[in-house]
Amino acid sequence: MLGAPELNCGVFRLGSHKSRVEGENRLIRPAGQTPFDAAQDAVGFLSCKCTLLELSSQKKFDEIKKANQAAAKKLVEDQFSSSSEDDDEDAEVKQGKILAKTFTIYTSQTDGDASELERTRQYMNEAFQSGAMTCLICIASVKRNQAVWSCCGCFCIFHLVCIQKWAKDSLFLVSSPLTDDDFGKKDYPWPCPKCRFEYKRSETPSRYYCYCGKVENPALDPWLVPHSCGQICEREFKPSCGHKCLLLCHPGPCPPCPKMVTTTCHCKKAKPVPRRCSAKEWSCRLPCGRTLLCGQHTCENSCHAGDCQPCPRVSKQRCICGRQTAERLCASPQWQCDQVCGKRLPCGNHTCERVCHADPCGDCPRSGKRSCPCEKSKFTLPCTEDVPTCGDSCDKVLECGIHKCSQRCHRGPCEICRQEVEKQCRCGKHTKRMPCHKPYLCETKCTKIRDCQKHQCRRKCCPGNCPPCDQVCGRTLGCRNHKCPSGCHRGSCNPCPETVDVKCNCGKTVIKVPCGRERTIKPPKCKQLCSRPPTCHHSTQEKHYCHSGRCPPCRQSCQKTLACGHLCPVSCHDEALVKQTGLHQSAGPWEQPSEPAFIQTALPCPPCEVPVPVECLGQHEVSPLPCHSANPYPCIRFCGRLLDCQNHTCMKECHHVTKLNSTEDEKKAGPECLQCEEECTKPRPSGCPHRCVLPCHPGDCPSCLQMLKIKCHCKLSILYIECLKLTCADLKEKELLTSCKNQCPKELPCGHRCKEICHSGSCPLNCSQKVKLRCLCKRLKKEIQCSKIKEGQVSLECDALCKEMKRKASEIKEAEAKAAVEEEKRRQQAELEAFENRLKGRRKNKRRKDEVEVEQSSWQKYKNLIMLPVFGVAVVMVAWLMVYND
Repeated sequence: MLGAPELNCGVFRLGSHKSRVEGENRLIRPAGQTPFDAAQDAVGFLSCKCTLLELSSQKKFDEIKKANQAAAKKLVEDQFSSSSEDDDEDAEVKQGKILAKTFTIYTSQTDGDASELERTRQYMNEAFQSGAMTCLICIASVKRNQAVWSCCGCFCIFHLVCIQKWAKDSLFLVSSPLTDDDFGKKDYPWPCPKCRFEYKRSETPSRYYCYCGKVENPALDPWLVPHSCGQICEREFKPSCGHKCLLLCHPGPCPPCPKMVTTTCHCKKAKPVPRRCSAKEWSCRLPCGRTLLCGQHTCENSCHAGDCQPCPRVSKQRCICGRQTAERLCASPQWQCDQVCGKRLPCGNHTCERVCHADPCGDCPRSGKRSCPCEKSKFTLPCTEDVPTCGDSCDKVLECGIHKCSQRCHRGPCEICRQEVEKQCRCGKHTKRMPCHKPYLCETKCTKIRDCQKHQCRRKCCPGNCPPCDQVCGRTLGCRNHKCPSGCHRGSCNPCPETVDVKCNCGKTVIKVPCGRERTIKPPKCKQLCSRPPTCHHSTQEKHYCHSGRCPPCRQSCQKTLACGHLCPVSCHDEALVKQTGLHQSAGPWEQPSEPAFIQTALPCPPCEVPVPVECLGQHEVSPLPCHSANPYPCIRFCGRLLDCQNHTCMKECHHVTKLNSTEDEKKAGPECLQCEEECTKPRPSGCPHRCVLPCHPGDCPSCLQMLKIKCHCKLSILYIECLKLTCADLKEKELLTSCKNQCPKELPCGHRCKEICHSGSCPLNCSQKVKLRCLCKRLKKEIQCSKIKEGQVSLECDALCKEMKRKASEIKEAEAKAAVEEEKRRQQAELEAFENRLKGRRKNKRRKDEVEVEQSSWQKYKNLIMLPVFGVAVVMVAWLMVYND
């Protein structure tokens, strides 16, 4: 193959890293070569290397230049293009894929029926459209990377910071101490800005969650619905049916439940049938037939849900007392007439004054003990006589709640309080003496600021609980078109409730947006085709949708005939955007440019780029070249023709080769090609590190007779072996050749030296060295093979004599400990007695030392006689153990 990965140039070989190192090593002047020849080789090597680097750098520069030109062209087109239908189409395709992925689990349950998803689809479309989803508090677009909160009543989306401020302001206004005395005692709710659905104070959002509430701070994913976590929603349906939503996490309400359930009709007469869970309530259209509350008739309506309606029939019904009969609805048989009962009471003097009733009349209300009007005296009188007044003072509390009635016991209500008292006005600033029953209001006007924090109260004698401001706010709303119609208030005004129509360029597509957004929102997408005439040399314009601004640049082929006869294949360039040169340099940032940076002008057709097949100078390839530069060329490849050495190829760049003989092989080098001056680079036998001593030659290389200097397996001895013997030997022979025949110096895991002769690999783990095994007390010992001890097969236990010696040693230690304790007690007793003698004060002016005679105990007297024999026995035992162990 021409242009192989390994390229030879003089004495340098471009291939793997190893080849490059070998090539550099060959720069050392061989025997018989003059310094001048070596210098020429080095110069040729460096010039070839520089040529290759220059070609590679030029190629990279051309590629980067083309990429930069393409990026600049795209930037200019994107920046100055007035239409983005292609981007919109790509966004619509991407949006369709995301919606289909979100609805997949639901539509699989409904066999592809998506008719119940229109409301949810509308919310999701608004989430994708730029500017369609607006926060009604700050009147700004809700972006994909902003923290939001969604109302569970109207599903409107707000910025999390905006709704937190809204809730805080609402709670402050409702629970303000100026309007409510129970501030801090009640849990006042705050409403949604749109639907006024009320939330508790504890339900104020503090964190950013996805729509289904499973993930906090959901990551921004371009292939998911904005602010969605991508998991299954699993929210309970409303009304609850026991199933959960099957869509992926989505904005807006959950669609009706698509599950299939077996259910019967409302009246339970029809057989159960399978139906969608969202439409499981159904009617069989047969008469209901259930007994109504009147107990006489049955329901004649068709099968229905809930309780039956009241009985619509009319029948004659008696009143409760049974005196009158009237036609009434069967559903309400109990009724009262307007006649007084009039039955004689048990007293025989009075009649019942109650209106139509069914229960007994009872006793006469004037019988028994009765009190006088002031209720201080009680009388037992016949029911025909009235109770007289007692003559005492009335003493009932008057309407003022302070004073009592001063009249004598009387019938009827007490008169008004006429006592004069010192009264304080309602605002507490003035006092006046006046009748108790008259209120006192001063003329002082309240100067406190109302809850709007703008206007004064100005109410006469205000007690401090100023009413809300009754003036109109009148501030200009965020839309800059209307004024706030609400009462004067503090904080920001509510969003403008008006909507404005935004039309496309042709006026056939209209969308409604909140008032004030018409200046910033993009015109709606229109599916009508643009009807403007073309502005270039083409007779017809490319079909594109209606848009605002000027039409996009024409993308049709130019198709003008060039000088070479080909047609111009590039896009239309009659209205190309060209950057102006030589513009006036502005004096500073305050000076505005007087001319546009880009102008629209017609460009000439570029040179013909139609590919024409042209062969390179070295006949390596036939490449299609542009028509305007179709001439023989040197390709980037090397010549690649086989030199006389039959091993290397010509490393000159593609060049013309003169053929001396027409029958000569085309792949053979010519007089213009290089001459091979390298050493032999043919591969040596496996394991031979020496090079061939001959220059580059055809055929096989001679056998290597040099000596190899290697280390043995144990790395302690250096061996000299003929290269030919080592490379031709098999594995066993190589093992013997590279062994020094000495004992292996490696140490086994047990700590002993390996017994094998110098070898490769790891040493055997079966250690045959014998070691001494002792019992726990170190008295008994035994010689055992090392490998058995490591494997845990042998252990040496203590015998009876060892246990007896341990017991005697422990007894001696206990006796010594007891003796030490008794000696410490005696010493402390002697010190105590000496201290007591010093306190007696026999000689106050003279200091002397107390001499305390301590009587020796029996242990101190005879301890030497006891311990000498014991220590002698212990010394004998130790000597015996040492002799036995040896």
